[in-house]
Amino acid sequence: MDIAKPLPTYLIQRFHGWRATTYQENKAWYRRLAEAGQMPRAMVISCCDSRVHVTSIFGADEGEFFIHRNVANLVPLFNPDGQNHGTSAAVEYAVTALKVAHLVVLGHSNCGGVKGCHDMCAGLAPQLEEKSSFVGRWMDILRPGYLRTEGIEPVASRITALEKQAVLISLENLMTFPFVREAVEDERLTLHGLWTNTGEGGLEQYDPALGGFVSV
Repeated sequence: MDIAKPLPTYLIQRFHGWRATTYQENKAWYRRLAEAGQMPRAMVISCCDSRVHVTSIFGADEGEFFIHRNVANLVPLFNPDGQNHGTSAAVEYAVTALKVAHLVVLGHSNCGGVKGCHDMCAGLAPQLEEKSSFVGRWMDILRPGYLRTEGIEPVASRITALEKQAVLISLENLMTFPFVREAVEDERLTLHGLWTNTGEGGLEQYDPALGGFVSV
């Protein structure tokens, strides 16, 4: 059985365009990265959503960010049960091996995963309640946020609040990882919570002193 097929022509053309321009103009830098290894200063946990482009938002070059993307930029609780944990593995590697100085959780507007969590918790998406739903079981991480946002009206405002809860719950869950907590307490690592409005180009950061998100 043929599992993989050749790349679409447009992707191949884009690759050749990149190699002929960006790569050729920065060949020494790429080779240095390859030989010296990566030494990113920050890890960014963002959503899989194609509209969230972390390197573009911050004008970052290759080698600056260790980026992990998943549905709704969520971090689960620390759970060393011997099972497969992609996000937890990425966090462990970034903090203990790469020793990043900053760990950023980046949420965004119009997040489909967060909308799914809202609908599931509101009884509007029974398919996500099925045990076989990978999305539903992943979005269970955000259920506490749904309870925290009860009473917010209209629904659009509640979903926006839930998007920001995804950031806060992830930050809370990060602190259940012993190696993260130790690094934070030793002031070797700082955690940051951000939310971006993809349509307006805005960026907000969580301010613990104010207990909310403020524009950057």
